[in-house]
Amino acid sequence: MEGKTADAREYRIDDDGFLVDFADWDEGFAESMAPRYGITRGLTPRHWDVIRYIRKTFAEYGQCPLVYHTCKANGLRIHNLQELFPSGYLRGACRLAGVTYRQGYHGSGSLPAAAARPASAPQREAELAAATKVYAVDVHGFLVDPGQWDEAYAAHRAAEMKIPDLTSMHWQVLRFLRERHADSGVVPTIYETCAANGLELEDLERLFPDGYQRGAVKLAGLRVL
Repeated sequence: MEGKTADAREYRIDDDGFLVDFADWDEGFAESMAPRYGITRGLTPRHWDVIRYIRKTFAEYGQCPLVYHTCKANGLRIHNLQELFPSGYLRGACRLAGVTYRQGYHGSGSLPAAAARPASAPQREAELAAATKVYAVDVHGFLVDPGQWDEAYAAHRAAEMKIPDLTSMHWQVLRFLRERHADSGVVPTIYETCAANGLELEDLERLFPDGYQRGAVKLAGLRVL
């Protein structure tokens, strides 16, 4: 944990740069932190509309709003959001609003086509082992060790999220997230994921109705730290 001083006030932020206490937020916090996250010309009325929407929604419902809802409420497309918050939705807009997906979080899908074919004896044994496998997850349901991930994990978690079937596009997104994370050690932003997979926000919302972090990233066995 570290402190961030602005206008003679010190704010408590965690190791990932998120405000520790939602109630400690004020406009000075957002203004002082904005340059850290690629906003070098100051916060405009459009920035403030997004930041205040996030805070208002969290205050009313106790949950960080999904990126889809924030964009719809503010008339934004994915490229508009990227122009406003270049470091990402969670890592930009939500950070500046003093909110993280960890706060207020409410805490069988299909395997890829290859797994749908008649299984050999070794395959059936592997599937049985997967059904009884224990995965270590944190209090929000995110896999603690990305190396423990397998396709069975994604399929079972998808069923809990009311995604009855993981389609080829679901798997394309999940594999993109895991491959990019394996290469860089960082979870891609929603902008990168949409661009790399030819998706608009509406497409991503249909695929992962629980959200980008709580849906796609979680099913990929990753966490934004």
